[in-house]
Amino acid sequence: MSNESARRVTGDGARIPVGARVPQRELVTIRDQRIRIPDPGRVLHLQFRRFAGCPVCKLHLRAIAQRHDELVKAGIREVAVFHSSAEALRRHDHALPFAVIADPQKRLYREFGVEASLRSVLDPRAWAAIARGLATFGAGREAGESALGLPADFLIGSAGEVLACKYGMHADDHWSVDEILEHAQATDREASAARAIHRAGPARPEAGHADA
Repeated sequence: MSNESARRVTGDGARIPVGARVPQRELVTIRDQRIRIPDPGRVLHLQFRRFAGCPVCKLHLRAIAQRHDELVKAGIREVAVFHSSAEALRRHDHALPFAVIADPQKRLYREFGVEASLRSVLDPRAWAAIARGLATFGAGREAGESALGLPADFLIGSAGEVLACKYGMHADDHWSVDEILEHAQATDREASAARAIHRAGPARPEAGHADA
């Protein structure tokens, strides 16, 4: 692993690469449960959402909730972060079956380099999801909340290594459940191959080709 890919997440607002190390910390969910990131026993899917009543986020999280059992069976823990208060999130979470974290000061957003931009809502690729979300849930944005946040996804191993990540280009640009599972399976295959190579040891020279 190169020095660049092995660096620790520093919180300087820069995007982090695959291979970076996420330092251990304990977070409190909106339901006052304490969780550890990284999770010492499972792969963690850490997703950054927008504001609590975001209609696009609600559509996306509903889809994840419907297939949450598949993620659990695959050894993946789901955690969603919003830049809204815990009080606002409790009014909107609809008893999601996974952890939800309030980060109104955007400390985690800065640490992971998750940005905001006008293209969040002005990119035409987001408009269909925005229309569906508004038709299903209504607007839901509270005073003082920005509508310009961009989503991001991180798959984090039990030792804190970033296994895969995606920085969204617009409000509806995030991993589907199928993509989360595919990334987890791909990293598991790579880890299994690396373990097999390690067990096999260095290649031996063929007979008749040994050094004189």
